[in-house]
Amino acid sequence: MMILVLAGTSDARELAIGIRSAGYEVLTTVVTESAAKSMDAEGLPVLIGRLTAEAMKQLIEERGIRIVADATHPFAEEASKNAMAAAELADVPYVRFERQSLSIEQGALVTTVEDYKQAAELAADKKGNIMLTTGSKTLKIFADRLVGLPDTRLIARMLPRQDNMEKCDELGIDQKNIVAMQGPFSKELNKALYAHYNVTLMITKESGKVGAVDEKLEAALEMGIPSIVIGRPSLAYGDYYSDFAGVIQYINERIQKET
Repeated sequence: MMILVLAGTSDARELAIGIRSAGYEVLTTVVTESAAKSMDAEGLPVLIGRLTAEAMKQLIEERGIRIVADATHPFAEEASKNAMAAAELADVPYVRFERQSLSIEQGALVTTVEDYKQAAELAADKKGNIMLTTGSKTLKIFADRLVGLPDTRLIARMLPRQDNMEKCDELGIDQKNIVAMQGPFSKELNKALYAHYNVTLMITKESGKVGAVDEKLEAALEMGIPSIVIGRPSLAYGDYYSDFAGVIQYINERIQKET
C-alpha cells in the first residue's frame, strides 16, 4: 500500500519516515536536488520536479497510490492546489500536514501583511537597510519595488545556489547585498547579520517553528528592528493535521475502510 508524500522540508521528511515505520510503502516528491539528497539519505524513494495536477494524477494511477499526503511548505500554495486537484481526479484521499502557526504578537515593531506585494509596498514606505529573508521565488516583487529606490538598500538572504545568484544579477542586486547561506539560523547569527548590514527593517514569512521565523523575529525585536511578517496563504485543505500522529492515524483509518 503506497502513500505519496509531497515533501521538501525537514518535517516532511520526518513524516515520510513515520509513515514508512507504520508499515506503508512511501514515495516522496521534491523540487530540488538538495531536498532529494535528504530523502536519499533516509532510504526514501524520491522523484524530483514540479508536478502539474494531471501529471500527479497519472503518477497516482501508475504507482497505485492509495493516499496523497501533502507536507509541502506552508507557502507552496500552487503545489497544494495541484495535489488536491490530482487526488480528486484520481479519486484517492488527500490529507494535509502543516507545521503549526506561531502566535505572533502585533506591536510597534511587528506588522503582519497578507501577501508579498503588500510587504514590498510597506517596505518602500519605510526605506532604509531592508533584509529580505523570504527566499528567491518572490524576489522580483521586492526588487522591482525597492532596487534603485532612494535611501533604500535591499539585502537578499537566500540559499547559495547558482540560479539564485543569476536571478539577483538579473534583478540588479549587487553581490555586496547578497547573503548566500543555508539555514536554519540561530538567534545569535541573525543578530550578527542584522548588525553587520545595519538592518533597519526585516521581512519574513510566517513559516512556523521549523522555518525558524521565531529566531528571526526574536533577534530583530531584541535589537529594536521593525519587522514585516507575511501571513500564510489561506487554502481550504479539508483533512488537515499539524502533528505526524494525526496524519498517520488518518492514513490507518482510510486504509482500513478500503480493505
